[in-house]
Order: sequence, then C-alpha cells, then structure tokens
Amino acid sequence: MIETPTLGSVGTMTGFKIEKHGEVLEIVLDRPKANAIDSTTSRALTHVLADFNVDPRYRAAIFTAEGRFFCTGADLKEMDAEQNEVDYGPNGFAGLTHFKDLSKPVIASVNGLCVGGGFELVLACDLVVASENARFMLTEAKIGNVPYLASVERLLKKVPFNVGLEMLYTAREMSAAELQAYGLVNTVVAGDCLRSAARQIAERIIASGPLSIAALKRAAATVEELTEFARPHGGDRPLADVFSSVMMSQDAREGARAFVEKRTPQWQGR
Repeated sequence: MIETPTLGSVGTMTGFKIEKHGEVLEIVLDRPKANAIDSTTSRALTHVLADFNVDPRYRAAIFTAEGRFFCTGADLKEMDAEQNEVDYGPNGFAGLTHFKDLSKPVIASVNGLCVGGGFELVLACDLVVASENARFMLTEAKIGNVPYLASVERLLKKVPFNVGLEMLYTAREMSAAELQAYGLVNTVVAGDCLRSAARQIAERIIASGPLSIAALKRAAATVEELTEFARPHGGDRPLADVFSSVMMSQDAREGARAFVEKRTPQWQGR
C-alpha cells in the first residue's frame, strides 16, 4: 500500500517531486533513468492532481521532468509482469489522461525524449512548452499495443490527420519545431529557459479570472468530447472494445516482453 500524497507536504513523492511556485504547482517526474511511470507512481499522481483540483492555493500546474528524458511512457517490465492488466488509477495514466473533471489548466514542460505514454500525458495537457532538443514519439504499435483511444483522438485533432496516422502507424519521431509548426506545441525554447518559460505562461493564466478559466476549461473539455466516435449513431463503445482487446492480447504481452529482453517481437496476431 502506498502512502497517499497530499499537497500539504510538498516534496519528494513516489517517482516524482512536487514544488510550489506561488499559485503554480510544479510536478517534476524523477524516476531514473527514463522517467517511465509505473502503477504506483500513476496512482500517487492521481491523488496529487485530485488535491490540486480542489485546493484554492493553486491556479495552474506544470508537468516537467529531471534528466535527459521527459517520460518514456509505461514501465514495460511491470506491463510484462502484470500481462498488461496494470491499474493506473481512476483518472488514467499519470493521473491525467482521463481526468474529465479537472477545472484548472495544466502545462507540459517537455525536455528531451517524450515517448508513448509520456506523449499521451502531454496530449492531455492544455498547453505545451518544449525545449529545442525535445523529441516526441508514439511507439505503442511497435510493441503490439495501442495508445488510449482518447489519446488517438487528441493527436488526430491537433496535427494533420495523415501526419498523426504516420506517427501512430510507424512511431515516427517528431521534433518540437515540427510539432510547433503543426500547432501541437505552443512554444519552443532553449533548454535552460524551459521551466521559466512554462512558469511565465502559468503566471499569465493566473492573471485571468479563476471563474473564467474554469468555465473555459469546461468548454474546452466539451469541444474535445465532440468527436465522430461519440455521435449518437453508435457511440464509441465498439471501438473502445477493439482497443481494449489489443491491449490485453498475447501480442501486447509479447511486445512488452521483447522490449525488455531487447529482441525482435514474434507476432502471432492474437
């Protein structure tokens, strides 16, 4: 059992640190060597973000990371051991990908490599600041898995459709500059300016009215949910079932195991 983190004890948590900068909560991923997120870290982040959402001391949050990696996604050793049935908590991966009632903005401050679930975390943020050397990839298909359906929808809304498909199908690596040109990244800065640039954006948000921001955040969430997958003629349940079946498949287990063992996966198509 993990100790429930609270914002009253800002400091080092399980796999991350939290810092207070005025009315800005900064969450710093710190799980060497690549900041992969396991279920324990994800559930701890769920508690922190739930507290942040109702704590009047905070108006915005920033996700960033220590080291050369932002986040390389899920801990594949854990996925292999648990046969992909990993519980990341009620609000999804990193406590954010499925946090539907979040009423405050979250900024991604991306340094270095941002892969798989790490990129899905970024897609769930409101704004993205990236260092010049940041690189982004969705590698799930390469290990016989799929991203969350919500992440696929977010990506295909934020970049040209065919570019998004190329990223999903081939794990194409994209630079921060490329994704800024497509509109997914807001700002690209030198690495040593990254955190200060994210804090400056957060301070500009805080200068706006809190009720206005909460209303706009809710409006943005409503727009995000208006996808063809959610229309009355069938809804997204059948597609969600397809995605779940892939994530629970033998190929998904083989992909995670092959990655850990540093070998080529042997796909069975089941």
